[in-house]
Amino acid sequence: MRGLLSCRAAGRPGGRADRALFRGGSATTLGAMHKDGQRRGKGAGTSRQARTAIVLVAALALILSGCSLGGPAAPGPSGASGAAGHTPGATPSMKAQPDPRMPVGDLPGWRQVFSEDFTEGNVPVGSFPGPLYSAKWSVNYVDGTPDTAGQQNGGRSGYYPSKVLSVKDGVLDMYLHSENGVSMGAAPAPKLLPGNGRPYDSLLYGRYSVRFRSESLPGFKTAWLLWPDSGVWPRDGEIDYPEGDLSKTFYGAVHQAGSNQDISHNIQSGARFTSWHIATTEWSPGKVEFFLDGVSIGVSTVGIPAGRMHYILQTESCLTGCPAPATAGHLQVDWVAIWAKE
Repeated sequence: MRGLLSCRAAGRPGGRADRALFRGGSATTLGAMHKDGQRRGKGAGTSRQARTAIVLVAALALILSGCSLGGPAAPGPSGASGAAGHTPGATPSMKAQPDPRMPVGDLPGWRQVFSEDFTEGNVPVGSFPGPLYSAKWSVNYVDGTPDTAGQQNGGRSGYYPSKVLSVKDGVLDMYLHSENGVSMGAAPAPKLLPGNGRPYDSLLYGRYSVRFRSESLPGFKTAWLLWPDSGVWPRDGEIDYPEGDLSKTFYGAVHQAGSNQDISHNIQSGARFTSWHIATTEWSPGKVEFFLDGVSIGVSTVGIPAGRMHYILQTESCLTGCPAPATAGHLQVDWVAIWAKE
């Protein structure tokens, strides 16, 4: 009986209720039958018969509740357990969560050249990068520099690092908002070679990984990108990831090199900014691959840029409609790590 009573109810609607019924109803009834036989003065044979009846009725109750006497039901031809609610052949499992810690050290084929997890201390809005982070970060564009859309809309959107960037509690914070009809973003850049001036982080092929999240902010967007050192676009290409409006899902984009037309290959992630994610771009000769939380979401092999590029956390607005004046909130960067191709 111990083995029978320890059997778990089948994973189907009513399974828990069936198990409770057996424990609270059927088992109690069977026990009462046994006690009743003893009160009537039955002999040993009658007692054995009662115990046999208990086992048979208990087994029947277990079978009706979806349990088996010998453990989990054997898979059918498709390999499924037969439990309702699961696709045949599928095995229910918890999705593995990526390690949130910043990766430190070389990887096969990649040499780490930069890492930042913003743990040197807090920096208030208006003071970034300050003494704590100036060796490794640049605001890149001064206040009032028009962003991509601002170059077309008369400056109604632009980069304002002194009003946007700060560091608090171990994250780089971007306070995205509007003032006096101007929507404000920022585009900080890591420094790999601080003494070289702009561009600070030029590489020919690299691996770029960033952990981030954001509030849902319609009209604001990221285009965290690799931009050609030559500045010649679209001929020398562009690579963006994560890119997208902060109220929607984000994607990776390869703007093909070798053409005077903007030809973009977009790879959707299906993920939203409002949860923590790790976005990784691997740029190799003839290949760009995008990863979300350690899992590849796609590869591009056409028109891959083949000249030196630099990395910018370009965060802007108004490309698909400007944010409402009251739209304001925070985008957070937990860490950034960069590797050069060996």
